[in-house]
Order: sequence, then structure tokens, then C-alpha cells
Amino acid sequence: MIRVGIYGVTGYAGYELLQILARHPQAEVVFAASESYAGQRLNQVYPGPFDLRLISPEEAPLEQADVVFLCTPHGASAPLAQKVLAAGAKCVDLSADFRLRDPAVYAAWYEHTHPAPELLGEAVYGLTEVYRTQVAGARLVANPGCYPTSVLLPLYPLLRAGALTGERIIVDAASGVSGAGAKPTPKTHFVSVYENYSAYNVGHVHRHVPEMEQELALYGKKPLRLVFAPHLLPVSRGILSTIYIQARPELGAEDLLALWQQAYAGEPFIQILELGNLATLAHVVHSNRCALSLSSAGAPGEFILVSAIDNLVKGASGQAVQNMNVMFGLEETLGLLV
Repeated sequence: MIRVGIYGVTGYAGYELLQILARHPQAEVVFAASESYAGQRLNQVYPGPFDLRLISPEEAPLEQADVVFLCTPHGASAPLAQKVLAAGAKCVDLSADFRLRDPAVYAAWYEHTHPAPELLGEAVYGLTEVYRTQVAGARLVANPGCYPTSVLLPLYPLLRAGALTGERIIVDAASGVSGAGAKPTPKTHFVSVYENYSAYNVGHVHRHVPEMEQELALYGKKPLRLVFAPHLLPVSRGILSTIYIQARPELGAEDLLALWQQAYAGEPFIQILELGNLATLAHVVHSNRCALSLSSAGAPGEFILVSAIDNLVKGASGQAVQNMNVMFGLEETLGLLV
């Protein structure tokens, strides 16, 4: 059995992670830490089957864990990762602390100095389908953001093959309210969200932008500018991303579909839809799948890609467990809904 510790178990991603690990045949949760609810039982916070005693982060018995998941905010995760690695455990960080390779970029977007810059060179970006080999040998995995997962998976095969032209990609993406986290704000209260649909942080200001641009530049071997318009959907979970691209004029929809099929052949969590069938949240909610679809935009080389994921599963905790499985040489699908 793999002995697992969780920091931040009472956040949405942390609780989703616990539910996945509860059905994992080779994982055992040895501690569940919460800053806000230490000393309580988990089923007092989330009514349900988990009668776990919540401990404070300072009480965490790291020496008992083989791997620790950090479902904690950016800035707080990096110091915890230092402690986890020093104790000899592996670490999967669901925050943004190790996603950006350049500490100066991190400081510019997150407005504070990186707490553990010495670990940035070691951290592996955990987009499993792209970096599986590196994840397998990693001590520290930076789990991707939810929006980036939905954007990078459809674009990776096309950029790697040199199929796209131009230096700009436009993304319209919509997320369920759980993507905003468990702490409510005036914009995420039920009355604000219900029967509403709103854009936020549009253009080039959302904190996932540098993460996506970093990866897109690596795939395409040149800088790419992302114009990103996120939206808040009046649903609890799920992300639908609509991506506008310009491909080489000689390429048709069938050619792009073939690039996806070649890149993701045998991938258990990638669902490639037939032409004419567009991805929806219903394809993926509560699963670790990413559904990919495309359509011609009506002019040579112009295409619209539509991808869908569950932001709490493939966009967070499911991908984290997928990475854990790879790190420990287990069947990649263990504990996860395909």
C-alpha cells in the first residue's frame, strides 16, 4: 500500500482527492490536515462517510507517508514541499508554486518572491500525457492548473507537429463555480451565479496565462501569445474551452484529427470525438477524461477546437492521482473513472 498524506483536505480539490483515494486499491490515507478545521472530524465539515480526525499542518506525521498531496494555496505550498521532500516522501503540489520554471515570472504574476526557488529545476510539470516519462522519475510534481489542462491537451499534438501558423491563440473558456475554490466571494455566491453567465480576468491577466504560454512555447518551439477569456458557468463543476486556431492552409479537419489520434493512441483518459460531434461537460463530469473535438471555422486553415474536462478531477485531483500512479509504477487508471 502507498501511504498518503493530504494537506488542505477540506478544500474542494482536497475533498475530491480523498474520495478518489478511498476507492484506490493500493492507497491508504495516513493523515489529513486542515488549517481551518483542525481538531474536528471530517464528516462534521462535509457530511458523508469520512470520519477522519483533521490535524493541523504542524502535526502532520510526514515520516509515515510515501507521498503527500498539497491542496494548499500558492505561497503556502512551497514551504510544505520542502518539508515533505526533506522527510523522504514524494510530493504532488496542486497549487501554482512549481508550475512556472522562472522565479521572476512567478514573482511578477503572484506578487511575491518564490518561497523555494531551489526546487524549481527539479519539479516536473504534471501534464501526464505529455511528461509521463519525467513524472515516473520525479520526487516533486507540479500538478497543472485546470484551465491549462483543458487548453494544453488539445494544442500539444498540433504544435508539436508544426501544424499551426501565427503567433497568437484565442481561448474562450468557462468553468463551474468550484473552480473558484471553497471560500465564497460576492461573485461566487449562489445568488450571484444562479441563472447568470459572466466573464472575468479577460485578455492577458488571468494567472493561468503564463503557465499556458510557457508550455505552448515549448511545444511549438517559439513564443506564442494567448488571448484568454475565462467565464463563470452556473454549474458546480466542469470546464469547456473553445480554442480558435489558424492551421497551415493545406491541412483539413481530418488531418488535425489524425494528429490527435497519433499523439493520444492508447491514452485511457483522452476521448477524441468524431467530426461533427462537439465536446460537452456531460462527456466528462465526474471522470478523469478530457474530451477533444474540432470543427472548421469556414475558411482555409481556420478551426475551432472544443475540449471538456471536470475541473476537480482531470483539472486537479484526478490528474494528481494519475501522476501518483505513474510515480509509483502502478496502473495509471487505478482509482480513476475512465
